[in-house]
Amino acid sequence: MTTPMLDQPLEVLTMDLQGQTFALEATQVREILDLVPITEVPGSQPFVNGLINVRGKVVPVADLRLKFGMEQAEDTIDTRIVVIEVDVDRVPTVVGIRADKVHEVTELAPSALAAVPRVGMRWRPDYIRFIGKRGNDFIVVPDIARILSPSATEPANDSHTPDRMTAGLAVASR
Repeated sequence: MTTPMLDQPLEVLTMDLQGQTFALEATQVREILDLVPITEVPGSQPFVNGLINVRGKVVPVADLRLKFGMEQAEDTIDTRIVVIEVDVDRVPTVVGIRADKVHEVTELAPSALAAVPRVGMRWRPDYIRFIGKRGNDFIVVPDIARILSPSATEPANDSHTPDRMTAGLAVASR
């Protein structure tokens, strides 16, 4: 296992997905929305199965819980959509990420970031950029660009059946 190469703290937005703390790089976050009506797209895959209107732009909504082999959960008063912009296959792409709860923007020091262990992980290591440590807790920093890439057809949890995620649904580009 090698240590990630960062010489400055990584600013992240922390959020929960089924009790596990995940973090999105703060530079990718455009806004956080209360849950808004999501229009389901017939024939799309479960991971990216709906669209929202964000100030007149059509934005796909991704559910990382499904990509990481977690159960789909009922929405609560804490459910949010984090709108991010990320380069997917070198194309600036706007997408909404469902979160069970959004916590805070925080910094993870370079010394608190570790590479993903190659053994013992229940998720695909190439879908995780770093594992952050904060106190006694771990924070998963997913590689959103890789997860959203149309070439990423396998779920992040190797024990589940592959989904074809974006094969039937193009993500919004600027």
